Amino acid sequence: MSVQTNGKQRSHKAEMALKRMKSKLNRQVVGSLVGCVHCGMCTDSCHYVQTNPGDVTYAPAWKADRLRKIFKREIDWTGRVFPWWVGAKSVFSDEDLEELKDIAFGKCTNCRRCTINCPMGVDFATFNRMLRGMLVSVGVMPEGVAVVSKDQWEIGNQMGVLKEDYLDTLEWMADEMQIELDDESAQIPIDKKNANVVYSINPREVKYDPRTISDAAKIFHMAGEDWTMPSEGWDMTNFGLFSGDDDLGGAVAGMLYDKVIELKGKKLVISECGHGYRSTRCEGPNWAKKDVPFEMESSVITMLNYIKEGRIKVDKSRNPQPVTFHDSCNNARSCGLFEEPRELLQLVCEDFREMYPNRAENYCCTGGGGAMSMSEYAGRRLKSAKVKADQLKATGAEVVVTSCHNCVDGLSDCIKHYELGMEVTQLVNLVANALVIPEKPVVVPVEKEAEKVVAHAESLVNRTILIVDDEPDILTFFSTVLEDNGARILTATDGEEAVELAMREQPDLITLDINMPGKDGGWVFSRLREEKATSQIPVCIISGKPELRRLIYERSVPPPEGYVDKPVDEAMLMRNVRKILDLSKRDQTHSVESN
Repeated sequence: MSVQTNGKQRSHKAEMALKRMKSKLNRQVVGSLVGCVHCGMCTDSCHYVQTNPGDVTYAPAWKADRLRKIFKREIDWTGRVFPWWVGAKSVFSDEDLEELKDIAFGKCTNCRRCTINCPMGVDFATFNRMLRGMLVSVGVMPEGVAVVSKDQWEIGNQMGVLKEDYLDTLEWMADEMQIELDDESAQIPIDKKNANVVYSINPREVKYDPRTISDAAKIFHMAGEDWTMPSEGWDMTNFGLFSGDDDLGGAVAGMLYDKVIELKGKKLVISECGHGYRSTRCEGPNWAKKDVPFEMESSVITMLNYIKEGRIKVDKSRNPQPVTFHDSCNNARSCGLFEEPRELLQLVCEDFREMYPNRAENYCCTGGGGAMSMSEYAGRRLKSAKVKADQLKATGAEVVVTSCHNCVDGLSDCIKHYELGMEVTQLVNLVANALVIPEKPVVVPVEKEAEKVVAHAESLVNRTILIVDDEPDILTFFSTVLEDNGARILTATDGEEAVELAMREQPDLITLDINMPGKDGGWVFSRLREEKATSQIPVCIISGKPELRRLIYERSVPPPEGYVDKPVDEAMLMRNVRKILDLSKRDQTHSVESN
């Protein structure tokens, strides 16, 4: 269907997109649309421009002009009267919308670095977000944006994590924490009313990096905090910020606010995520049209206050490696969170090295603005990452720290692509590692210890476990521990051998390393899930590279029953193996009962 406009046919999508644009104009957007004097100050500030010299289509002012031409033709009187003079030009076809999509989503991460370098205060990121919303309203968007938005609308979080998986992960992390601290009182409280702190997280933590949850829980526990996590409405990220969909933004933020109010929480603490912090604390109340009756703060500030107030003690010598800090665009440029992360780093690390430029002038990780979900633009994103790679390399650091999960993924891709050999971590991990935990002397009677060993042994009697790892020391350690507890052990050092053994022997459990020569663990895991004979065998991934987690969870097969980061001690190995086997047993029983 099309509409006749000034002698030209306009597609229905183009007509609806223009209506959306007109409804979203405000003083800030209009001021930016008319304020540009084309001085070029923004040009060199953009990491896309720096890595694509000579290509004017990446320049912020050129990209802004694509929307400015439409504004002049449809809104501003000069464009209606003298369109040829002011370069006014509207959109008429679906192809025109596709061109705008390439600009709005494919050539900008909305990092706002051009904005702070503009003498006129033109905020390109703000009206580029409006342009995205205009396109999204008529279904013109990258596929990844559509999928993530759908998950947030329908499931309540941007990674489609089901409630039972979320709660299982929290239970698992609480169990691990109890073992590590040898303290049964160490818990992750769920839906506790009247708590001082309600802790909200990024769904990436559940799906790819649950250690950040257990590290935060350990810090809360050692600080003696009265805290809780909600069972629902727990996602503090908000894809509405990236997509320009204010309706989605308001719905997601509103769910979290309503849950904190329901729990009568006094303070909402937001885990380390730049866009989550910005969208929840700064933008969400406007989108949701709500007065928020509780305090909101970043977990960075929470952890810093715990140390300053003496509620936790830290030993910086436990983090001796040279580290640098990456300022997340949303935390830094958009929310002014500059000094607190650095103050915290100085307290928990021995060797902090600043990268340059930094703070408001820092460059984007190249994964901002939802770019990590837009696979069609991955080539551009990684090419532009050369600016960030040079920044990182110049520090000489071994570890880059960031207070943003989006940046963890963006930086990890950059480091891998440019072979920098650095690790990426977050402040919560460093603080947890630096925690000074008082030793608690425990005397266990000999007969009780014997009962404990027997109980453990009984749980693995008649169980066959296949250990897949290319490290001889790991094979020996895992085999010894599991055999001492009654298990029959099979071992494999490469992927093809592992699949062959699993098909033939049908083990009760497989522990699987990811990073192996030849056929790696990702290939093995997919084969095991795809083959009918092995699809139901529980798998526990045990890897020394947390950044590879998403290579497992993003596969189109059911996720593993467990995922453990190396190094692994005896207690952790046994706890996870017994838990997986117990869950597997319960699932099988349930399946039999259902049939």
